Amino acid sequence: MFGKKTKTQSIDKEQLELIENAQKRIKQKKRVYTHFIIFLIGAAFLILANTVLGIGEDFTIMGKEWFLYAILLWLFIFLYHAFNVFVIHKFLGKAWEKKQLEKLVNKQNERIEQLKKGLIKEETKMVQSKIFKTKTQDLTIIVAAAENNAIGKNNDLIWHLSEDLKRFKSLTNGHHIIMGRKTFESFPKPLPNRTHIVISRQENYHVPDGVILVNNLQDAIDAAKSDSQPYIIGGGEIYKQALNLATKIELTRVHESFEADTFFPELDLLQWEEVETVFYAKDEKHKYDFSFITYKKK
Repeated sequence: MFGKKTKTQSIDKEQLELIENAQKRIKQKKRVYTHFIIFLIGAAFLILANTVLGIGEDFTIMGKEWFLYAILLWLFIFLYHAFNVFVIHKFLGKAWEKKQLEKLVNKQNERIEQLKKGLIKEETKMVQSKIFKTKTQDLTIIVAAAENNAIGKNNDLIWHLSEDLKRFKSLTNGHHIIMGRKTFESFPKPLPNRTHIVISRQENYHVPDGVILVNNLQDAIDAAKSDSQPYIIGGGEIYKQALNLATKIELTRVHESFEADTFFPELDLLQWEEVETVFYAKDEKHKYDFSFITYKKK
């Protein structure tokens, strides 16, 4: 449109050349066969014209009847014609045709590879675009886990660490927090100054006004797209699903092991880099040693 010319692919020219040469070879063969038949009929006619009808019987060249020279000249022309056709046939025969087909196949394979690369490039851009949206959100997992990765029992916390609660409040304040239904139900009421996004597959599940209800984690992330740093706050299954999507983990590691029914997934340290650690020793307000550890995806 608007003056742009459609590019003709080289593969089309090669195919056209193959077809045209094949047609040309067929026409040449037909012509040489026609020439041969006419030559035979014409030679017989010249002989009959001289010997039976007596046409030019007194005319000789170097003591030979004229029709012999006429036949020899015609034979020379026919042989020249046949030579050209069979030489061309040799060069445009099966070997040439095979070579042309191989050339066409190679061209087609090159074109297919180009198309594949183009499709892969487009798919990569689309995937990168989706990942970019997640990355610009800096999706963060925030969790407190024991040395054995225990995070809760009977839908409640196993410990009470005031510094951890302060840190949770400070980090998540003003942001979207994404959680499973059981985690939401563990709160006496929605936390202030935060947008709650609850994931539940239960039909007709009721949430208070201001709380967003979704069916899966991806919908929860989409619902938080206006937030530059939404947080995943639990529980265990949601953490497991979020590990592949999150770019950051704010982990409170409680240096003790506990009995629990909910656990945080084991971290693959080949994918996560520890960028900051702050250790707190137990004291009158904290029953256990713990550390605040920040991980970023490599």
